[in-house]
Amino acid sequence: MRLGVSAGGIGEIMLGILETDYLVVGTGAAGMAFTDTLLSHSDATVTLVDRRHAPGGHWIDAYPFVRLHQPSAFYGVSSVPLGGGTVECSGVNAGFHEQAGADELSAYYTQVLDRHFMPTGRVRHLPCSDHAIGADGRHFVTSRLTGVVQEVRVRRKWVDTGYLEGRIPATSPPPFEVAEGVRCVAAGDVARVTEPPERVVIIGSGKTALDTSVWLLTQGVPASNIQWIRPREAWWLNRRFHQPAEGLPAFFAGVGLQLKAMAHATSVDDVFARLEAEGFFLRVDPTVAPEMCRGAMISETELALLRQIGNVVRHGHVRRIERDRIMFDDRSIPTSPGTLHVNCAAVGLARPPLRPIFEPDRVTLQPLFWGFACYPFALLGVVEATIADTDAKNRLCPPIHYWDAPRDYLTAYLALLAHERARAGHPSVVAWAKGTRLNPLSGLGAHRDHPLVAQTWDIAKQYGAAAAANLVKLLQ
Repeated sequence: MRLGVSAGGIGEIMLGILETDYLVVGTGAAGMAFTDTLLSHSDATVTLVDRRHAPGGHWIDAYPFVRLHQPSAFYGVSSVPLGGGTVECSGVNAGFHEQAGADELSAYYTQVLDRHFMPTGRVRHLPCSDHAIGADGRHFVTSRLTGVVQEVRVRRKWVDTGYLEGRIPATSPPPFEVAEGVRCVAAGDVARVTEPPERVVIIGSGKTALDTSVWLLTQGVPASNIQWIRPREAWWLNRRFHQPAEGLPAFFAGVGLQLKAMAHATSVDDVFARLEAEGFFLRVDPTVAPEMCRGAMISETELALLRQIGNVVRHGHVRRIERDRIMFDDRSIPTSPGTLHVNCAAVGLARPPLRPIFEPDRVTLQPLFWGFACYPFALLGVVEATIADTDAKNRLCPPIHYWDAPRDYLTAYLALLAHERARAGHPSVVAWAKGTRLNPLSGLGAHRDHPLVAQTWDIAKQYGAAAAANLVKLLQ
């Protein structure tokens, strides 16, 4: 049956009405992790909507040489392992557990959908589709392929996974002007160049810039041919302290190092200085104070490579690239038509005003505490399915902003300490957290007799409360 639609100009033709308990808008890592635990802890039906053709979110658009910065073992959905638990024996990640790349992650999320979600008979997937809400609060999904509009009647809640969605270089224009004739590409296009450039200029301070620089160096591009424009210096987490399986004792020891540093520090900068001295935090240039900490991890092998790039420009953000110069706010530097400029600059994850995660008709996915990306979003699915009272859910799960500046890392860590205490009053949530592979420390029990584990438990008992109290003071 075809019906006219007059809901805020959403569409002119509507085909039928779909009904579902939950409408999850977005099938990236957050939406898939949430849906997985919602399905396993309830009998709800779920309709998944995404503008992309397949699940996987930004991994579908990612540059070809991208890899997880964390081990695969801690990523994905709770019910389906990612990777084979192998330790890499060569390359910049040698000695550490495998890190999935974009192709593997795209295939993984398709497998999760096709082999685990769909066979439940409770999931509907609407790819290549846009979601909109009419002026009267009704939900509509429009196919990008056919233009057909369908109303979706949501019995329980819609789940907004894109509230914090940011912009990435692969799908966004450069945040600076580019004159005609300038060779300027996104990171992914570096792997598709057909003519060797005279030199390469990397623009950006984050993980994309780091990955691109490391990849170029490992492909034989001389460090002397690379110029790196870094508006900000960043703190990076040492991957050595974030490994699964046999690496968990060292992982837990890193927790102890943080608690001790946070208990004794006299300032935010002092926390990082203490942890840098222990090798927990790393920075490419030890002479420049970092202004950024987004929680990405690198290996010390990667760090040594990055330090080979000596031509580093610190004039702030690029405003325009012309054929012969790169312009900043108050100065410029020379460039040339034969130079390949690589845009690794982006706004990143958004930081809109926080809103309650749980509302009567809506769940808005936002971070809860410091931790690996998929764990808190999967936890929200458990909370939605097992705790009935909305106020109780929000007391347990107050949102925080994504971390950007160094003090944000400490805010997120303080939220983690608070959440660990609050969770104790919810047995179903505790039981899940102790068993899920997405919680890095869920497997620590297998190492209870390891000397590092016993030593760290003593440190945690000694410094845990003091760390929390001091963080409150440092963040005032």
